[in-house]
Amino acid sequence: MSYPPEPWDLRGQMYVSVWPLPRALLPPLPATLAAEVRPLIVAGRGLIGTAWVDYGPGGVLEYRELLSAVLVRRAGRPLVSIVDIWVDSTASRDGGRELWGIPKELADLDFRTTTRPGLDARATADARPVADARAGLDAGAATGDSAGGIAEAELRAGLRLPGRWPAGFSVIQVVGDRTKTTPVRARATVRLAKAAWRVAPDGPLAYLAGRRPLLTFALHDFRLVFGRRPAPGEAAGGGR
Repeated sequence: MSYPPEPWDLRGQMYVSVWPLPRALLPPLPATLAAEVRPLIVAGRGLIGTAWVDYGPGGVLEYRELLSAVLVRRAGRPLVSIVDIWVDSTASRDGGRELWGIPKELADLDFRTTTRPGLDARATADARPVADARAGLDAGAATGDSAGGIAEAELRAGLRLPGRWPAGFSVIQVVGDRTKTTPVRARATVRLAKAAWRVAPDGPLAYLAGRRPLLTFALHDFRLVFGRRPAPGEAAGGGR
């Protein structure tokens, strides 16, 4: 399946949570990346950012996503590195991997909007909710079967901040045998939010299981540009 060339112009809704995590519990970085960057540590803790994202009409792709990223530094410069990510689009998976080295996997992502501004979200590898996955742990332990649960969250938007807020940062990933740094630019309406997470304790986000995010905010009606525009005479990247 083909995917759009870089950059991707995307629109939608997003809920971002920030988690302080002890250094020893941070998810490991690929060796090639760890040779260049270090987690940004303050008072013995690093920062994990998670996001539930619903990319909707008006962008180059429409799909849903759950991601987890770690804040790192290189020569004093803060960067973001995505360590775990799931999407429900093969075009997004293939493009993310080939263009930027983002380790996207496919999953069942169930998003349901609520009457109060908010979202009930669930991510599973085999369409089983986290609660059912927990019940099946003991039975599956002997055979090594994976329960398939990843995470669930109840997300509720609160106070709206005035105006539309710009944001810019860079993502660093491994492509082939080297790192690649990619700019991200966004603008959105921002609301403070609350999040109640349930993370499968045997799943890929187990490092967040039993924890609460420090803060959560909603980015409503965002416009996001991921990647660089090709220089004059340079071929745009794409694939099939």
